[in-house]
Amino acid sequence: MFGLGATQKKLFEHHWLGELSEYVTAVAWSTDGKSAASSAAGEVLLWEGENSQATLMLSSAATVELSIDCLDFSPNGQFLAAGGQDGKVSIWHLKPEPELVTTLENAPKWVDQLSWNPTRNQLAFSVGRYVLLWDAESQEKVVTLPFESSSVWGISWHPRGEYLATAGDLEVKVWNAKDWDDDSYVLILPAASIAIAWSPDGEYIAASSLDYAIAVWSWKVPYPWVMRGFPGKIRNLAWSGPFSGNAPLLAASSAKGIAIWKKQADDREGWVPSALELHNDVVQDLGFQPKQLLLVSASDNGWLCFWQRAQQVVQILEGAANGFSCLAWHPERHQLVAGGEVGSCSFGLSPS
Repeated sequence: MFGLGATQKKLFEHHWLGELSEYVTAVAWSTDGKSAASSAAGEVLLWEGENSQATLMLSSAATVELSIDCLDFSPNGQFLAAGGQDGKVSIWHLKPEPELVTTLENAPKWVDQLSWNPTRNQLAFSVGRYVLLWDAESQEKVVTLPFESSSVWGISWHPRGEYLATAGDLEVKVWNAKDWDDDSYVLILPAASIAIAWSPDGEYIAASSLDYAIAVWSWKVPYPWVMRGFPGKIRNLAWSGPFSGNAPLLAASSAKGIAIWKKQADDREGWVPSALELHNDVVQDLGFQPKQLLLVSASDNGWLCFWQRAQQVVQILEGAANGFSCLAWHPERHQLVAGGEVGSCSFGLSPS
């Protein structure tokens, strides 16, 4: 169960709790209120209602022995895709009843990155040094995009679905979704990138690199801004909603800390950081509430910390004895799902 820590304001409360048999590897929401979670035991669990009884096990540990590592809902909520260590991408059609429509075989490659185009039912997923695109309407693969320098370690769609960014060793490749045959636009990095994210307005793209730095590109500026000074590997990147008419805020987690980067009005002044220090263990995930400035962070110490305007903690929730592993905001509602390291899957609901 969640327990309320020392807080100034009660924003969220425990709503219900589900259970998976192993470490929760990923969680996701659909626009129509469905939620899903996957586990290191190969489970995929779907919740179709707002109570703990409305569940459906789409894939179980009895049928899948290897970890499911990524899952995502299509933008209209009709499809759910999941991929993992066995190289398979399973895709379910959810309406009117969940039905497995295809399983894409990619063994022995490991699928740990997948994402639906935010404007159409087209799925991108990593297979070694390639990204494959699969179309839900035609039920066919569309294109295979190469990433020659390494395996693909990050995938991010432009918020309007116009571009697909892929990250790996020493570079980010940006593909034009209107012409997959066109050459990719290459953004150079000093080291391998493991996290990549477009800003919600589509103006910026951020990529972390293993030299403990972040590069941020704008289509209006020919060279990236580079942010340094992190204590270790940058695990997560998250963009806020609009911020006072300026660029959105960029949050990044590294070890126990979180840095918030705010762009200055003059491009030459770059981005100015501020630090959020409260967690006493590794921050495993973080994310801004969509279109808002409320940031939540989840850590190995079992805390969910809610930061108002990405500045001050207004609530702490405790709900995972061995720590949290992942979280996801509902794209439209005041709801949050957070997975735990021992198989719990906890839901929060704003009382307002």
